[in-house]
Amino acid sequence: MEISIADLKFEPLIKSAAIDARIKAIGKQLNADYQHTVPVFVGVLNGSFLFIADIIKQIDIPCEVTFTKLASYYGGTKSSLKIRDDIDFSVDIKGRDVLVIEDIVDTGNTANYLLEKLRAKQPASIKVCSLLLKPASLLKPIEELKYVGFEIENEFVVGYGLDYKEMGRNLKDIYKKV
Repeated sequence: MEISIADLKFEPLIKSAAIDARIKAIGKQLNADYQHTVPVFVGVLNGSFLFIADIIKQIDIPCEVTFTKLASYYGGTKSSLKIRDDIDFSVDIKGRDVLVIEDIVDTGNTANYLLEKLRAKQPASIKVCSLLLKPASLLKPIEELKYVGFEIENEFVVGYGLDYKEMGRNLKDIYKKV
């Protein structure tokens, strides 16, 4: 079923049941991988808010959660490659295991910007977990990207936290631009 958001049309790409199943699988893996630590989950706002909430519900081990707010889209359908850094987090991560929770890794520019910023704070480890990955769009590999929900084509998507002109974040499914 096609939907309209602002001036664009979208069609279903990933149904909520598939998202839920993948999140449960990632959660099990994170519980196993971080069972001997107390990781710090860093959600990248705004897009990751639903993903991090659902991931955290799957975590059975002690953990901390904090957020940062970065943007590179500014309401359009393509990354501007310019990072706007709106919110820094206050948790001390020195010597800690950090897991960045992203909605989507597209060019990788935002993830690489955040990874550089985190490395300066001297964590024990940094890994990235992204709901979506567009491998064809990556400008350079991200070695820290260890957990991926779905690999998708180089298409503009909305839903499940992702937006177009700040709309569509509330959709349960993920849609691609027609």
